[in-house]
Amino acid sequence: MKNTLTIAAILAAAFLLTACEPKRGSEAWCKKMDETPKGEWSFNDAGDYTKFCVLNQKPEDQ
Repeated sequence: MKNTLTIAAILAAAFLLTACEPKRGSEAWCKKMDETPKGEWSFNDAGDYTKFCVLNQKPEDQ
């Protein structure tokens, strides 16, 4: 029973943490990246920021 509750708590925490992240390429994601120090960006973050926020390309799944 204790293991089941532990697993349920971990899954719930993971769901809550990932549900708050704005969709990559969205206006909310661009604003979030504007507020994030550039030193904390990954190579993929920088490329996607340029593509979606500077060049205003739409994400492929929209």
